[in-house]
Amino acid sequence: MAGTVTHDPPPDTAGRPGRPLIITEDAGLLDDLLRLCAAAGATPEVHHGVPEPRGTWEAAPLVLVGDDATRRVRGAARRRGVVLVGRDQDDSGVWKRAVEIGADHVLMLPDGEQWLVDRIADVAEGVGRPALTVGVIGGRGGAGASTLACALAVTSAREGLRTLLVDADPLGGGLDVLLGGETAEGLRWPAFAASRGRVGGGALEESLPRLHSLRVLSWDRGDCVAIPPPAVRAVLAAARRRGGTVVVDLPRRLDDGVAEALAQLDLALLVVPAELRAVAAAGRVASAVGMVLRDLRVAVRGPYAPGLDDREVARLLGLPLAGEVPVESGLLRPYETGKPPGAAGRGPLARFCKGFWERTLVEAGGVA
Repeated sequence: MAGTVTHDPPPDTAGRPGRPLIITEDAGLLDDLLRLCAAAGATPEVHHGVPEPRGTWEAAPLVLVGDDATRRVRGAARRRGVVLVGRDQDDSGVWKRAVEIGADHVLMLPDGEQWLVDRIADVAEGVGRPALTVGVIGGRGGAGASTLACALAVTSAREGLRTLLVDADPLGGGLDVLLGGETAEGLRWPAFAASRGRVGGGALEESLPRLHSLRVLSWDRGDCVAIPPPAVRAVLAAARRRGGTVVVDLPRRLDDGVAEALAQLDLALLVVPAELRAVAAAGRVASAVGMVLRDLRVAVRGPYAPGLDDREVARLLGLPLAGEVPVESGLLRPYETGKPPGAAGRGPLARFCKGFWERTLVEAGGVA
């Protein structure tokens, strides 16, 4: 059981990993809290009462106070990020004691263990603002969505942002291939198939291939063509906690795993060639995606069929227009150029991507 006493947010730990503070004399409770800290990858500082000097109490990003220690911390300075931890589910007095010490939360073990592990792990990782997460999906086959996803990620990395490119389409041939890194060392999706609960953001980032100043999560050349939805959820949540930007290349089908990926997105671009059949196909994709994702925008790719332009395509689909994706050799035939899409930083495609990030980052209030 975990309960909230106040609505104060936790201390700002962005970019500032710290050691949680444990205050208790209960040996059994201490063993449990040390075990949970180890599971979260954190090394705590342990005291029987408010530590001296008092600066340790104020500076700790998270304070776990055992129910046995409430009287010993009652006079400490009020601060955010205090959790009162106990075991007796039927103890109604615990809420009064929580108010007396200014605790944000009351947590009872063992029911609240996963919540506490997540909170401690946030402290250990120095979690700040989550990554701006953008999906790219084709309105029909061959629309150029994968190429645009790569170009967006390459552009983000070139602008100095921490960037992760995620290949969520197991039948797409592999974005590592598109980036020229199919032999690069690092883990691919099948290595995370058994992931559940929480995945360490830093460990995830370090385990992936590094290509063109960004990290890439793609598929190997094996037979695995699906990742369980809990693993998709855990991996993408870990990627978001690292901040910066995450670009997800999505398949056009909607299954449980893709739904988990869509749920992690801030927005998605639907890439639609400007032809009537493509618009009709894109309408079906938009209808399915819109069941999960609220912010879906259309990126129109020429050349234009008679009577169509980018605004008309957006009108027909009933979606906001993200812009016109320019036609160039790097978009239509990326394998022939020898360079990843957008890598040169010049040309219409690179300018589209740079403009997209400038606008979208302003909308999002920047990134961590």
